[in-house]
Amino acid sequence: MDTTINTLGALKKSGYISKSIKTELRDNLIENIKNKKSSFEGIHGYENSVIPQLERAILSKHNINFLGLRGQAKTRLARLMIQLLDEYIPFITGSEINDDPLNPISSFGKEQIENLGDDTPISWLHRNKRFYEKLATPDVTISDLIGDIDPIKAANLKLSYSDERVLHFGMIPRANRCIFVINELPDLQARIQVALFNILEEGDIQIRGFQLRMPLDLQFVFTANPEDYTNRGSIVTPLKDRIGSQILTHYPKTIDVAKTITAQEAAIQNERVCAIYIPELAKTLVEQIGFEARKSEYVDSKSGVSARMSITAYENLVSTAEHRCISAGETKTSIRFVDVLGMTPAIVGKIELVYEGEEEGAAFVAETLIGNAAKTLFLEKFPKIQKLKHEDDQDPYEEVLNWFFEESSFELMDNASESEYLNSLNQIVPLDNLVKLFMEEIKEEDLAFTKEFVLWALVEFKKLNKQRITKGYSFKDQYGAYFSDL
Repeated sequence: MDTTINTLGALKKSGYISKSIKTELRDNLIENIKNKKSSFEGIHGYENSVIPQLERAILSKHNINFLGLRGQAKTRLARLMIQLLDEYIPFITGSEINDDPLNPISSFGKEQIENLGDDTPISWLHRNKRFYEKLATPDVTISDLIGDIDPIKAANLKLSYSDERVLHFGMIPRANRCIFVINELPDLQARIQVALFNILEEGDIQIRGFQLRMPLDLQFVFTANPEDYTNRGSIVTPLKDRIGSQILTHYPKTIDVAKTITAQEAAIQNERVCAIYIPELAKTLVEQIGFEARKSEYVDSKSGVSARMSITAYENLVSTAEHRCISAGETKTSIRFVDVLGMTPAIVGKIELVYEGEEEGAAFVAETLIGNAAKTLFLEKFPKIQKLKHEDDQDPYEEVLNWFFEESSFELMDNASESEYLNSLNQIVPLDNLVKLFMEEIKEEDLAFTKEFVLWALVEFKKLNKQRITKGYSFKDQYGAYFSDL
């Protein structure tokens, strides 16, 4: 469309045809589907579940409610709907509610056209400015969303309160011809939700006794946590009945999808002082911690575990390695398993604990989740550890455990230089053999992290004992640790 057009007459001559916002979304989605173009770039794991439902809702011209736990990209999906709008739309210059020049609905818009006719000035609104978002909180009022009488406007214009021109429009009328998102809808007071009834059905708004026949053109998108989770409120049934489609969101179902999301969203600065190598196993471990948290007896499953936990944990992991590298005066390093403990602040800040978890403490729960993740991944790559085995059975871990029995103690220091760290791990020859036996295609740069990972996993399976020392960790065989404590 020619955005240099600046009068109503020129707009009419151009052949411009008005569309409702729902028609815009529908037409542009149809075009994307025909051209095999994704309408929701950057959304992963929803290709066969949420996105098809959302596309069907848009084709049906429905208002939409995304229902799901925190960190499931509900608001992200709503924001991406902007890309399905026309790049520019015309509106009457000076209109508070983006009046369509061919179909004005406010008194201002109608008066402009009545007085100026084809000379009515018009402006153009870019699609990026057609997105309004409001977080529902208990203190949100009808004045905020719909509007109120403005006594200052009445005084300045010398108008009575019965004149429609004294009204100050709230966010919803000002979002006319736009996408309007209300996040956490159940937190909105019931009486405010009731005020949305007529807007969703008829477009009518009521302000202080004014009944305005203003068929607002809006695409409503709501987000909500499941009602059995939030104890602060719920969506009132008549409002739910007026929302065309309710779409259930979910967490990533596979580690690979979760890793893709984290890699996309994590803020890993390019200007880091140290070059940091991140083994693939370390990336997998970060995501596995989230999967463990979602099924942990210590974590409130109804609250959910946001995908933001993995993102911030990954950022903390890299920063922990960077801090260690700087402290050692080096320019490059690789992620170590001990760096994983640096993710604890990101983990404890993102999980809601049940009573048992509160009793144990957030730090204990975080360490438990890390340990469970290590055990899960260990069993995917190495043979199951037998607690009781037949005397003829071969134990692949026997040589490693015997090494610790003979050496009695092995230490890994937190701030060891890269060479010191590698030399320490290389002492355990049976450990090197074990990893290469069951991970034949392992890259050389991943070897050190994997060997340390095996040590921590053997601790979790109670085959080795781990103790915190002043500036690191000491690993001992179980019996040696027992006798050393006597």
